[in-house]
Amino acid sequence: MEHIRVPKVENVCLVDRFSARKKVVGTLYLTSTHVIFVDPEGHKETWISHMHIGSVEKKTATANGCPLQIRCKNFLNVTFIIPRERECQDVCSSLITLSQPENLEDLYAFHFTASDATNRQNGWDFFDLKSEYLRMGVPNDNWSLSTINKDYELCDTYPRFLYIPATASTPIVLGSARFRSRGRLPVLSYLHRENQAAICRSSQPLSGFSARCEEDESLLQGIRKANPSSKYMYVVDTRPRINALANRATGKGYENETFYSHIKFKFLGIENIHVMRSSLQKLVEVCELQNPTMSTFLSGLESSGWLRHIRSIVDTSAFIARMIQEGVSVMVHCSDGWDRTAQTCSLASLMLDPYYRTIEGFQMLIEKEWLSFGHKFTERCGLIAGIEPKEISPIFTQFIDCVWQLTQQFPMSFQFNERYLLTIHDHVFSCQFGTFIGCCEKDRVDLRLRDRTYSLWGYTSKYTSNFTNPFYTKNMEISQPTILPTVNPQSFKFWRAMYCRFDGGIHPKESITDVVCAMKDQIESLDDHRKLLEKALSYTRLSLENCGS
Repeated sequence: MEHIRVPKVENVCLVDRFSARKKVVGTLYLTSTHVIFVDPEGHKETWISHMHIGSVEKKTATANGCPLQIRCKNFLNVTFIIPRERECQDVCSSLITLSQPENLEDLYAFHFTASDATNRQNGWDFFDLKSEYLRMGVPNDNWSLSTINKDYELCDTYPRFLYIPATASTPIVLGSARFRSRGRLPVLSYLHRENQAAICRSSQPLSGFSARCEEDESLLQGIRKANPSSKYMYVVDTRPRINALANRATGKGYENETFYSHIKFKFLGIENIHVMRSSLQKLVEVCELQNPTMSTFLSGLESSGWLRHIRSIVDTSAFIARMIQEGVSVMVHCSDGWDRTAQTCSLASLMLDPYYRTIEGFQMLIEKEWLSFGHKFTERCGLIAGIEPKEISPIFTQFIDCVWQLTQQFPMSFQFNERYLLTIHDHVFSCQFGTFIGCCEKDRVDLRLRDRTYSLWGYTSKYTSNFTNPFYTKNMEISQPTILPTVNPQSFKFWRAMYCRFDGGIHPKESITDVVCAMKDQIESLDDHRKLLEKALSYTRLSLENCGS
């Protein structure tokens, strides 16, 4: 509370950015966790989490007051006009401090207490990495569980349990780790149970212009031979070739094809985090235009490049999935193996395995590919102060968008709906739960998150009906176990419910899926009532017959 200079401001005007005539006057409250605007006439409250706030800007004062613009990471953009400039400055300074905690342990999750006495442990034990690999049939004759990283000493951004080829000895594993950026050696991500083709992931090699590592070469041969159905495998470098070439000058780069026999190499051109950050900024600017013409909006959307990047990620993932379906193993990497690699490995797995298209399975996919394998959520999402702006990038936002694109092409193949994706995305930034805090598994163990915070999965488990897709058809798992999307440009859509969710005001619009779900619930309720009435009528009829006899 010491950061709150003014806890309450009256006669604050909430401006509708699409209509200057629509103004609501109310009271603005600042708490330790939220900004709350209360509209006394409309009997409405608007809550904005401090952790959702991306930027706060105090604009030039006018005769009506001093405007304060708040842009949020969930794409809410709201402007308050505060009567006095001094109060506006105090609110602005308070929000800048409150939205950027100095330390991870100052985040909302460490202070949040559920109002319904939910067990803090609920959700943390839903998933176990070893159980997930057992579901894939690992360990087996070709793949083994290694505990060489049990204390995170081999690679501190990898999980403690690693799955490697059964033929890989300890010297081979250690040598490969030394030859890979950040020690992120090639390990198993996903195994196709039927044809034994594998998706493996790693970081780029420290090859420079001529360096080689026999241990790394042996490990990749072990991955290739672990799949008896194919005589070759692919190494997919998700970067543009020119970027990989540039990294050679810093002693990194990509594999020298001369040293890796029976392996095909392919670059697939997903841009880096800086390009993606710039692209999203341009997209947000387009979405914030007031009364744009059709040509202005469409040209702005095109120039942002956002959908082009989404297509590139889906296209790369579809290539990986297609190779696995054809029985060819694939090893995937980018630079450090925690951004583009996480996107493509998880999306390819989603295309291949119907389990990951269920509510429970999707959570497991995120736990495995994003949380266990070390996507840097704290840095990429800018959760605390002091993070360099160049480290912030919408990598997970892109993943969620790509998943939504798949749900649009295959509406009956996903158990979860759009609201579920938006809820996960919102809570990555809200920091209400400990699930996404930290940059790797080791961070979360060190912070003791499972003992000190709530799990997002525990929360979502209580509202499964809200997140269920009414069009989901379970037998699609049998009739269409693998989904390979169309990647023609016209197949990709602008996700209005994500980026323009609040274009009708500060409260998000209701989606058609939510309407269908509500109708489905109402029909079920009416059906239950019908059965109850039939039962009562039958009882009454029987009673009358007994009386007559």
